[in-house]
Amino acid sequence: VQLVESGGGLVQTGGSLRLSCASSLFTFGDYAIGWFRQSPGKEREGVSCISSTDGSTTYADSVKGRFTMSSDSANHMVYLQMNDLRPEDTAVYYCAERIGPCTVAVEFDYWGQGTQVTVSS
Repeated sequence: VQLVESGGGLVQTGGSLRLSCASSLFTFGDYAIGWFRQSPGKEREGVSCISSTDGSTTYADSVKGRFTMSSDSANHMVYLQMNDLRPEDTAVYYCAERIGPCTVAVEFDYWGQGTQVTVSS
């Protein structure tokens, strides 16, 4: 197993969750780790991404100001702190990794199994 997510669950509107992703993949060079989510009937969408090249982090407009992605390179972990959760954040959340910069989901080669996040109204 190369990417393992954890931390999903059920939370009320306005609540918080912290997702974790353990990676045993790239430890050097230029790579990107992203968080994506997918809800039933919808395409997988990017939530956030960190590029190893410069440590920059990008966010989807829908989560800016509410979600924070961070990384612990020494321990090969990435996190997604999700605050002020809304029902529309309900989805399966995946972490993914690729060689190269942050980009769209289809370009990521390695995926975790996903963790369910459910926000009740």
